Amino acid sequence: MMLRRSAFASAARFVERRSFIVPPEAYKFRSRFSSSTPSNLSASTKENDIPDLFLPRITEKRLNEAGPGGRSSNAGIKVAIFGATGFVGKHLCHNLGHNGAYAYIGNRGDDVDIRDMKPMFDLGHTRFVHYNARDIESMKEVIGDADVVINLTSKTHDTGQPVQTSKFPFIGWQTNYSIEDVNVGIAKTIAELCVEMQVDNLIHVSAAGISEDHPSEWARTKYRGEQIVREIYPWATIVRPTQLFGTEDKFLHYFANMQKMYGVVPVCGDGSTLTQPVWAVDVAKTISRITDAPEKFEGRTVDCFGPSDYTYEELGKFVLDLIEQDKKILHVPEKYYLMMAKALGYQSFVSMNEDMAKLWSRDMLPAMTAEEYRNQPEEGKIITMEDLGITATPIEKEAFSYLHRFRTAGHFGRVDGYH
Repeated sequence: MMLRRSAFASAARFVERRSFIVPPEAYKFRSRFSSSTPSNLSASTKENDIPDLFLPRITEKRLNEAGPGGRSSNAGIKVAIFGATGFVGKHLCHNLGHNGAYAYIGNRGDDVDIRDMKPMFDLGHTRFVHYNARDIESMKEVIGDADVVINLTSKTHDTGQPVQTSKFPFIGWQTNYSIEDVNVGIAKTIAELCVEMQVDNLIHVSAAGISEDHPSEWARTKYRGEQIVREIYPWATIVRPTQLFGTEDKFLHYFANMQKMYGVVPVCGDGSTLTQPVWAVDVAKTISRITDAPEKFEGRTVDCFGPSDYTYEELGKFVLDLIEQDKKILHVPEKYYLMMAKALGYQSFVSMNEDMAKLWSRDMLPAMTAEEYRNQPEEGKIITMEDLGITATPIEKEAFSYLHRFRTAGHFGRVDGYH
């Protein structure tokens, strides 16, 4: 706590260098840091302990908001986003832009990666910054004077490039960023910079179903990254989604692509492993609502999960039925399934590799059932999307919108319509 007290000792100076005026009410939570009471259980928080404690003001006009509303308004909040070009990041940017937020978007690629995000915000509401995760100054430039920093970075495989060597066969492989570098190293750096730069709030996106002894390196590194963030920045908000589905996903597309390319849909073992997928758009909405009132979520954990759980065999049959393909579900012993996944990692048609197969070989479920989440005591409560007024979208409702193209002749082959 001494670290936090010193970090906010110059809060007044920090506010002065903002480019807009923030109402005093927004900083009432700072007084908590001078007491020994845990930040998320302080007296000031209990004063606001009303039924809509976790429901932000997203539908109300903010005190310092200006403009006609929506994208053309000034929401009075600046958000720095790492990983904005990813699966959830694009949906999140859409939500932030729709509500008039200013976004500082970090990008490690080129301009092509960010061009589809520019129309999501009004003119002047974005700042795109190229950064290198090994260049601390460039990461500081991304954060700038942001009120909230969001870390969405994640990697399921090592990235690298071929390099010339002095010995036969005169070509080797150089790893640029490993899974550890991204899921642990970048998360640690962002948390440290948030403390150093006195950032008000940090939202770290972790995952459900991860542990330090999980067979998947991705799950182990996401777990370590989450623990390091909690240690460095204990008042961070941790968002833990289950597996994500949605347009451009690597989840349901696995089943559709496998039947298209190889004529069968392999599943690990007997296909009885459970997962409870959540729509990526719902996760983006959750994060967006947290940014609207971040002080309410300090030090809290937010779990995001879908309304139902499924086995992988059930999901495979669901996709085949949806795209009207009469293909076989193939049960593959785990040993050989991992070998198959390793081979698939060298091609680009199906998004699968050995580590993802290890992730899929274990249940990926939220920490509790929906009923157990509702019956938690308020002290130390793990928040869900339901607490933020978001109803989880069923997979059956959205899957057709992006998988119908796998039908024979796509949607053009149907003469009787869809409804």
